[in-house]
Amino acid sequence: MTTTELLVRRERLLGAGTPLFYQEPINIVRGEGVWLFDADGRRYVDMYNNVPCVGHCHPHVVEAMHRQAGTLNVHSRYLHEGILDYAERLTNLHADALTSAVFTCTGTEANEVAMSMARIATGGRGFICTDAAYHGNSAEVSKLTRAKDTDTEIRAIPYPQRYRPLQDGASESELVELYLAEVRAAIDGFEANGIPLAGMLVCPILANEGLPDIPAGFMPRAAEMVRDAGGLFIADEVQAGFCRTGRWWGYEVTGFVPDIVTMGKPMGNGMPLAGVVGGTELVDAFRQRKRYFNTFASSPLQAAVGMAVLDVIETENLRQNAADVGNYLRGELAKLQVRCEPMGDIRGHGLFIGLEWVSDRAAKIPDRDGAVVFVNRLKDKGFLIGNAGALGNVLKIRPPLVFQKEHANLFLTAFEEIVGEFYGKGS
Repeated sequence: MTTTELLVRRERLLGAGTPLFYQEPINIVRGEGVWLFDADGRRYVDMYNNVPCVGHCHPHVVEAMHRQAGTLNVHSRYLHEGILDYAERLTNLHADALTSAVFTCTGTEANEVAMSMARIATGGRGFICTDAAYHGNSAEVSKLTRAKDTDTEIRAIPYPQRYRPLQDGASESELVELYLAEVRAAIDGFEANGIPLAGMLVCPILANEGLPDIPAGFMPRAAEMVRDAGGLFIADEVQAGFCRTGRWWGYEVTGFVPDIVTMGKPMGNGMPLAGVVGGTELVDAFRQRKRYFNTFASSPLQAAVGMAVLDVIETENLRQNAADVGNYLRGELAKLQVRCEPMGDIRGHGLFIGLEWVSDRAAKIPDRDGAVVFVNRLKDKGFLIGNAGALGNVLKIRPPLVFQKEHANLFLTAFEEIVGEFYGKGS
């Protein structure tokens, strides 16, 4: 079946406008490690997906899934040691105060649970997020997406950054105070409207906002401010977690300990697995009030696959690999930046890199259209990335954690070739 035929069939069966990547979509039929293969046998380096965080079809994960599916898979209303072993292993990877878990199937569900947990614990209703956030698709969680203060229980602050700051010329410490003032204004706004604060929910590295350089010290100070006002601080680790940043958790990178952590996609390497961790008292109170149950969460199959993912991360030392290869890739991109005028900024952590694409570097004018063109040209050369961020102009590079220096070099060669083709400044 041709690509055109597939597109027609897709729109008929799934609805016109169902999202697709790339101006000329690709029909992917197989994956292995960092590679994806289309129906014509062409291979692509996957530099976008954090779902298969330990690589597409990793044999250890596949075997664990096959073995458990061939043994037992039921809902969570039975005792099963494997589920408890996984919960214990997972919570032990977090800060000491995070001792109990609630498993879900998606990051959206995890964030919904976390918001409910915070509201039960605090008696509050109001949540603070950033003005370019995305945390999921449910009716409640989607209120945080690009929030405009139209919902009385949601207040959005400008996301903290150094590239396009609230005040040009301000020092880093001054920026921290400026952005904290926005948090304070949100808290005061809730108080003025008689809405008790429940908490603040953020990605610790602000992934959807475009991986900005967050002024150092903002996150721990914001967490302290929220707690002093009676709320809880929630870290959405769906993108930042599981060694993506070169540390186990994004909150380690930005220097704070959250009250609640949500996790998602990377946990199951493609198996629907997500979860929430918090202190035992928080989780117990949530259980008592909500009697939460999810047919497909806390299953033996989820636990087996989750354990296998942790096995691979640890035995293959993927945390260090993410740190080392990510540092190398950012360093080499910085060398290319000199000859690539649209690359206004390079930022990120570990194997999560954002390139700010601009039409005028000095004026920092965002160039979403240029970013889209460059992403599609990279696809034509066999490298899959995306464009994202608050302005849609950030080249988003997020390969599986098994991505090696040799793959980075292939990408860098293609990248430099395109720079030469478009801007005449390649080597």
